[in-house]
Amino acid sequence: MRAGAWSRASLGAALVLLPLLLGLSACSRPPEAPVPVVDTTARTVYPIVLVHGMMGFDQLGRVPYWVGIPEALRAHGAEVHLVQVSAFNSSEVRGEQLLTQVQALLRQTGAAKVHLIGHSHGSHTARYVAGLHPELVASVTSVAGPNLGSETADWVQGLAGEHDWALSALLSSGNALGHVINWLSDADLPQDAGAAMRSLSSRGAAAFNRRFPAGVPTTPCGQGDAAVQGVRYYAWSGVGTFYNALNPADYLMKLTSLTFHTEAGDGLVGRCASHLGQVIRDDLPLNHFHAVNQFHGLVADGVDPVQLYVDHARRLKAAGL
Repeated sequence: MRAGAWSRASLGAALVLLPLLLGLSACSRPPEAPVPVVDTTARTVYPIVLVHGMMGFDQLGRVPYWVGIPEALRAHGAEVHLVQVSAFNSSEVRGEQLLTQVQALLRQTGAAKVHLIGHSHGSHTARYVAGLHPELVASVTSVAGPNLGSETADWVQGLAGEHDWALSALLSSGNALGHVINWLSDADLPQDAGAAMRSLSSRGAAAFNRRFPAGVPTTPCGQGDAAVQGVRYYAWSGVGTFYNALNPADYLMKLTSLTFHTEAGDGLVGRCASHLGQVIRDDLPLNHFHAVNQFHGLVADGVDPVQLYVDHARRLKAAGL
């Protein structure tokens, strides 16, 4: 097999195996024990809503997407809610699904606004809601969000034409996985892996940013406006892919990083492409999965992904939010 063909096959296999390993690894995780509230240092004025990325979910039985993060936030007094949108779909479809849940949550809790923290494609999803209804959102935080697009999505889009068979196989696998997630989470959400990849490509992200420019940098690798229409915008992300030999995600992120040619990234999202609003850090030693503490907290020494969320809630509280 030629080197180029081998590379395409390997990367395609990695993209198919990523969700499978996520599910298998998480299924072996014991149920989280209730965590007592130890203080109220992260008790924000408005509830925090965690918005998952592509291939994501809120909770599949005992399988968490956000490993240990909601528990840690609640232990420090935060009110935290998980939502579920389509695992694979366009930013707009996912955004409408999130908007419906945010409106329901506000009616249920009596809160005036929410804080939206989105991982990966969850960043676009949260920005959609803030762009249409800024009066409902206190802040949007992008965690490893492909706000300027993903070179991996560009690579997948580039399979069209000469490698239509590979593109079709990848998208079919994504749609099938989305329906499995529906089944396991007792959901009935539309799945469209092709629309998801178009949204996350550089071209798709640029179109989205023209419609929802709030917080998007106007200079190369710069910071965006920190506040627009009363909504605060924040971002953090990591660089590097292989930090823990016991974590299967590290091997896969090392492979998917072969799609990157213009900048350093976390295996799926580039450093500068992740920028939005006030950039807290863009060089953390975290790959894309480590940003949500996957798998099982097997991350680099010297970094605590969970603590990043607690510190951020304290930041929001200090800002009067």
